[in-house]
Amino acid sequence: MAKNMIYRLCYIAIFVFSLETAMSQSIDSAERELQDFDKEWNYSAPDKTAERFTELVPDALAKRDTSYYLQLLTQIARCNSLQFKFKEAHEILDEVEALLTDDYPIARVRYLLERGRSFNSANESDSAAALFTEAWELSRRTGAEYHAVDAAHMLGIAFSGERGNTWNLRAVEAAESSSNARARGWLAALYNNIAWYYHDEAGDFQLALNYFEQSRDAYQAMDRANAVRIARWSIGRAYRSLGRLNEALSLQLELEREYEMQEKEDGFVFEEIGECLLALQRADESSAYFLRAYKLLKDVAWLKAGEPERLERLKKLADGEDD
Repeated sequence: MAKNMIYRLCYIAIFVFSLETAMSQSIDSAERELQDFDKEWNYSAPDKTAERFTELVPDALAKRDTSYYLQLLTQIARCNSLQFKFKEAHEILDEVEALLTDDYPIARVRYLLERGRSFNSANESDSAAALFTEAWELSRRTGAEYHAVDAAHMLGIAFSGERGNTWNLRAVEAAESSSNARARGWLAALYNNIAWYYHDEAGDFQLALNYFEQSRDAYQAMDRANAVRIARWSIGRAYRSLGRLNEALSLQLELEREYEMQEKEDGFVFEEIGECLLALQRADESSAYFLRAYKLLKDVAWLKAGEPERLERLKKLADGEDD
């Protein structure tokens, strides 16, 4: 309630000065300002990120930068969406929408993206796709290359099958041809998404492996250690699908040791070690790993919502039941 009140008070304040500052804003300045708060993102902790963004609201008003303020609100909305608080996300986006004008193209693009993401996360993909398409077209018209790639990437998620992958490939083309470093920064994630299309939907495990390796290399170039580990996990998953079971197990055990050195555990690594051991006819060894995986993954919100059967299978295997 208190946060919503902040947004409503800001709504009144910003309306007073928005006309006076509108012509002073440019795409370049908006991009420069947004990089500051975008660096505060922690996608693994959207609740903490929302708190940090909310702390920035008074500063956004003090800067008298309407575009900056509206973009900040779209990211607060995204924090809510990532926590499955779709009603709250849409309420904030309603306030953004009411203040949007043609003077704030970047804010409008980000509004479209976050409204679309909120719909998509709530399994309303048709509504989401229409918004992502509008964001793609507006981004292209205004030269907002980073957000154009984001929009194409989201269309790759909203659409299933070959149609979705066509958008993934279009996003890669836009990123690879861009001179914008932030736009090119999408490549690692896009290679990953394409890899999973070929792995899960097309059943081309070798091509999936090729893209997973490209994703790993791109993350290494950005010095993103945690993302590199996730990409290596995915490479191991492709090894297992290709029947390269000993290589798959070796890679996952290597990841387990790396996490142990950091005094961390990863449930997905434990799950995959269990799967490799099971495939190698070492079921007695696998159950302990499935148990460790289940304990860490059973309360993961997106797994509970989207893959409850996966968690149920983990529980059965942890108990030593046959698959």
